[in-house]
Amino acid sequence: MALLGSNIAGEVGLRLLLSPLSSNIVVRTACCSVGTALPVYSTFRAIERRDENEQHKWLLYWAAYGSFSLVEVFTDKLISWFPFYYHFKFAFLVWLQLPTVDGAKQLYSNHLRPFLLRHQARIDRVVDFTYSELVKLIVAHQAQIHCARTVIMKLLGSDDQAPRHPSTQEEPQANGGMSEQGTITWEAESDHSN
Repeated sequence: MALLGSNIAGEVGLRLLLSPLSSNIVVRTACCSVGTALPVYSTFRAIERRDENEQHKWLLYWAAYGSFSLVEVFTDKLISWFPFYYHFKFAFLVWLQLPTVDGAKQLYSNHLRPFLLRHQARIDRVVDFTYSELVKLIVAHQAQIHCARTVIMKLLGSDDQAPRHPSTQEEPQANGGMSEQGTITWEAESDHSN
């Protein structure tokens, strides 16, 4: 009896999802579930089980999904008006994950990897520049960041757990130190230094 109930529920769900008259809300929710929620949990399982093949599979998926999301950010307002856009997006996200076709691996190997290899030097320069500018910005506005953190902690009601401002600490932190001006100096740490 339970088997009959699950078939009916599955058929109703599939009809609702694929119905051309169904609301985009259903299909958009399915896209979010299939494109993000399921892969997050699958990635978690692969990491916890220390299964390198599964980790590689999901790393390729996230590279493909991230690239798709980046393109979608700039084109969504235009292409979301096309009929069945979210149905096609749902099908694409399923295709990326299907083990029989290995869509994420195909997309990565045939398109993403060659593109990134061709433009790697330029992308590295942009990433390095952006990172250095972010570090400068954070160091320059450290007092404002501390003030915002204090306000947020007070709003959340956890002021007693709020970290103290570095200039009021008696000892420097393990990954950084205090300079003569009272600002934090950052030292690069590597997770791969073992």
